[in-house]
Amino acid sequence: MLSLATTRLAATPASAPPQRIVALGGAITETLYALGEEQKIVGVDTTSLYPPDALRAKPNVGYFRAFSAEGVLSLKPTLVIAASAAGPEDSIKLLEESKVAVARLPDNFTAEGVESKITTLGHLTGTDAKAATLAKTVAQGFAQLATLRAKVHERAHVLFIIAMQGGRPLVAGTGTAADAVIALAGGVNVAQGFAGYKQMSDESIVAAQPDVVVMMANGKPPAPGEIFSLPAFKTTPAAAHGRLVALDGLYLLGFGPRTPQAAKDLFAAFYPGLK
Repeated sequence: MLSLATTRLAATPASAPPQRIVALGGAITETLYALGEEQKIVGVDTTSLYPPDALRAKPNVGYFRAFSAEGVLSLKPTLVIAASAAGPEDSIKLLEESKVAVARLPDNFTAEGVESKITTLGHLTGTDAKAATLAKTVAQGFAQLATLRAKVHERAHVLFIIAMQGGRPLVAGTGTAADAVIALAGGVNVAQGFAGYKQMSDESIVAAQPDVVVMMANGKPPAPGEIFSLPAFKTTPAAAHGRLVALDGLYLLGFGPRTPQAAKDLFAAFYPGLK
């Protein structure tokens, strides 16, 4: 069994870079492509939507939170790199018992977390120099973002809707990638008082008075009129000014190399007068 903690791997240079990698997590796949390691990827999960060729060209092992160990093992990987939420645990355990190296990367929705993810993946794949260059570029992007945030005098109040369920919004609370990207873009998440994702009552939305509503653009997101005609939103500043922002889910919440640009795009939507 060779199950390696990310922190240990980060401290130990890869002596023999893996030649057959299965990536379980969209940001992991995206980063491996950015490091030029796509030729070593032999399987990806269904969230690996960027670059678009990844899911089209590579064998699909299913959703990373519900993958089959047998499907992964059939690809004969020498390394499986998985997001910390990958599972089920029985599948992870089966991989380990099959003597496949498994590296699990922790979720860390910060600028430092993105840079650490890039550095760790560079270490795992023997591409430390490329990773250092990419991490530097990403760090510069976050620094530019911090400069933009310093220009904000009155922060936008933002509600992030993950999905509509039975006509009610499932929103992002604290500790989520959505909460983190709102903060990076200089906004304030109005869904406070709970962690994770939860349906929000009409009364709570009215009381929160969001200036902007953010949604993911995967599939066909609702038109502004569909959201703002709901009783919970009719009296909000977001409805008064038609401020609904829809962006690609992985781009917005993946916390990969494109995160600085995604947060800048969100910043531009929050503060169209600031550059």
